[in-house]
Amino acid sequence: MTGETLTATPARTVLEEQIKVRQLTYEEFVEFTMDFAREHNEPGTLSVRHLLRLVAGVRKDGTPLGPVRPANARLLERIFGLSIAELLSPPQRPDSPAAAHPLRVAIAVVLRGSEVLVVRRRGGDDDSTAWQFPAGMVKPGAAPETIAVRETLSETDVHCAVRGGLGTRLHPATRVLCDYVLCDYVAGVAKNVDAFENADVMWVDKSRLVGLIPAERIYRPVLKALDL
Repeated sequence: MTGETLTATPARTVLEEQIKVRQLTYEEFVEFTMDFAREHNEPGTLSVRHLLRLVAGVRKDGTPLGPVRPANARLLERIFGLSIAELLSPPQRPDSPAAAHPLRVAIAVVLRGSEVLVVRRRGGDDDSTAWQFPAGMVKPGAAPETIAVRETLSETDVHCAVRGGLGTRLHPATRVLCDYVLCDYVAGVAKNVDAFENADVMWVDKSRLVGLIPAERIYRPVLKALDL
């Protein structure tokens, strides 16, 4: 199973769920973590054998795993933006009480003059459909505006400031509740900070945006805000 994409069985931990979402094999994920560690000067290391123990959430005899080595915990936390406790916990099931909160994301539409900031997600069907705006999950109680600014920085190294909200919709394709936030560029050089999640980051002139993201996929108030 280690050489296959992990989609056949339900995830046992949030860590395994996150790997499944990215459609990676265990070997591919371990290879990525090693590259990430080198690029970010992290001392943590991860082997496939170690990963198999972590994604199970328990030892073979069913007893708790015990504490994860701090360097390895930090490495995984930096990759996913979640605490090691969250990563090793069971994922929420549709019938669990916490699932009453719908999955919600904040989407940042960041403007710099006539340009808008976009990222290309890994795992898209092709280059023309993989481009989108920076976005991040909104946990219950969090403000979408805060998440939009924070995720833009963590994904692209660009600082931005909120101008205002553009509205909320249930995404027609993903069925995720999306909060759209219009932001203005403040500082920073756009670069791909989150290489695990994104393949590329760039500023694109508004007139060329629909060449990257089909107009019918873009929320209408966003098109209006961009004068498209």
